[in-house]
Amino acid sequence: MRKVVLAAIALSLVACNDNDSPNGPSDDPIVFTVQLNAQNEVPAVTNAESNATGTATITFDVPVDSAGAVTGDGTVTFTVQMNGFSAGSVATLAHIHPGAVGVNGSPLIDTGLTPGAPVNLTNGSGNFTRTTPISQQNAAQIAANPAGFYFNVHTLLNPGGAIRGQLVRQP
Repeated sequence: MRKVVLAAIALSLVACNDNDSPNGPSDDPIVFTVQLNAQNEVPAVTNAESNATGTATITFDVPVDSAGAVTGDGTVTFTVQMNGFSAGSVATLAHIHPGAVGVNGSPLIDTGLTPGAPVNLTNGSGNFTRTTPISQQNAAQIAANPAGFYFNVHTLLNPGGAIRGQLVRQP
């Protein structure tokens, strides 16, 4: 009987070895979604890209403690889908900015998308995935108040921003 109990304990320890103990750190990523729309830009887009939309999933791979607080640097992965653009549009930049709805802010976290390595929206749509570093400070600020940050994509036609949306943290 004692061997059965020890085997059961050992098996449960192996099965739970995913760093998700309620008393210890978690290795689960912090995930945000963003609904992107040209009308969310400030000012709203009124040219040929005014019907542009998209979605973004932003995933922070950072260490967190048992209370969910970010405890170190990590990476952020951006997975972005864009559509409704004019054929031949070119996405040149994309960032997370501080700013509530209707408020513009300076870029805080860059995706690595550049005018030298853009995404061509040949048929009016396209997507990209980029992973870049993120500091503990930036990850903690965004995780604590995602609605205070927005993500947007810039194009040649709208260098100030073509589509934008606020971050929403996923459970």
